Amino acid sequence: MTEIKTYPWNVEDYLETKEDMAAYLEAAFEEGEPALIAAAVGDIARAKGMTQIASETGLGRESLYKALSSEGNPEFSTILKVIQALGLRLQTTAI
Repeated sequence: MTEIKTYPWNVEDYLETKEDMAAYLEAAFEEGEPALIAAAVGDIARAKGMTQIASETGLGRESLYKALSSEGNPEFSTILKVIQALGLRLQTTAI
């Protein structure tokens, strides 16, 4: 039997454009799970560079890592600041 080789998958490697980031975040919002949304924002922020995001938002880098993890519970204002720093914007549509 052939040995199967696996490699770690890192979403940050695939978030190269604003369109990629927006689609990823939209998918997280469609799931409707707050922890997943926070983690997705964190994934996107790490892909862009957490140091840069921290500088642009005026928030601490370490606190952003913690807040934007799947175990984090960021304030909505933090999410909004990070999304703006990413060059993205939230929009709503009727369902």
